[in-house]
Amino acid sequence: MTVLNMIVAKQLEDFKKEVDHIIEKDKLKKDEAIFNVLREYIKQSERILFEGDGYSQAWEQEAEKRGLSNAKTTPDALKIYKTAKAKQMFEKTGVLKPRELAAKYEVELEQYVMKMQIEAGVLADMTMNHVVPAAIKYQQELVRIIKGFKDIDEKQYKTLAKEPLKLLNELTETTNKVSDLVRHLRKDIQKLENDDLEQQADKLAHKIKPEFDKIRKHIDRLEMMIDDEIWPLTKYREMLFIR
Repeated sequence: MTVLNMIVAKQLEDFKKEVDHIIEKDKLKKDEAIFNVLREYIKQSERILFEGDGYSQAWEQEAEKRGLSNAKTTPDALKIYKTAKAKQMFEKTGVLKPRELAAKYEVELEQYVMKMQIEAGVLADMTMNHVVPAAIKYQQELVRIIKGFKDIDEKQYKTLAKEPLKLLNELTETTNKVSDLVRHLRKDIQKLENDDLEQQADKLAHKIKPEFDKIRKHIDRLEMMIDDEIWPLTKYREMLFIR
C-alpha cells in the first residue's frame, strides 16, 4: 500500500503541475485544461490497456510483446526496489531515502525467505508424518485383501484381486515418488545455508517452490486412492461443507 499510495500521490502532483502549466501558458479554463491533460494521459497509457482477461496466458504474452514488466515471483518484484527509477521515486516523494529503501528491501526479502522455509518444513512434516504413514497403512490393508483372495482361490486370485493389485501398484509407486520428492526438498532447503539472502530467495522462488507443486500433485493422487477411514487429513470435498 505504501508503494501504491506513493505512486498515486506522485501522479496527482504531476497532474496538477501540468494542468496549472496549461492554464498559465494557453490561458485556458481549468476544466478545459484538465480535459487536455487527461486526453494525453489516455494516449500515453494505451500501451498498458487490455480489454481481455488480465489473469490469462494471453495477457502475459501481450504484455511481453508490449515490453511491460511481469514479475512472477516475490523476489523478482522486490528487486524493483533496487532500480534507479524506484530509488529516485521514493526519494523525490520524501517517502524513503536510498538507505531506508535498501533496508526495506532486505527486511521484506528476509520475511519471504523465512515464510517459504516454514512452508517447506510444514509440507515435508505433514507429508512424512501423516500422508506417507496413511499410504503405508492402506498398502497393508490391500495386501491383506489380496492375500485373502489368494487363500480363497489360488488359481483365480489374480482375477479376483485385479483391482486391489492395480491399486496397490499405483499406491506404492505414488508413495515412493512423494517420499523421494520430500527428501529432495529437505536437501535443497539445507543447501540454502551456504547462500546469501538474495540467492536463498531466488532459489526458493524458482527452484524450491515448483517442488511444492510436484509434491502436492502426488499427494492429491494419494488422497483420491486412500480409504476415507484411513486418510488423516480433511479432504477437498469435505472442505466444501465445513462452516
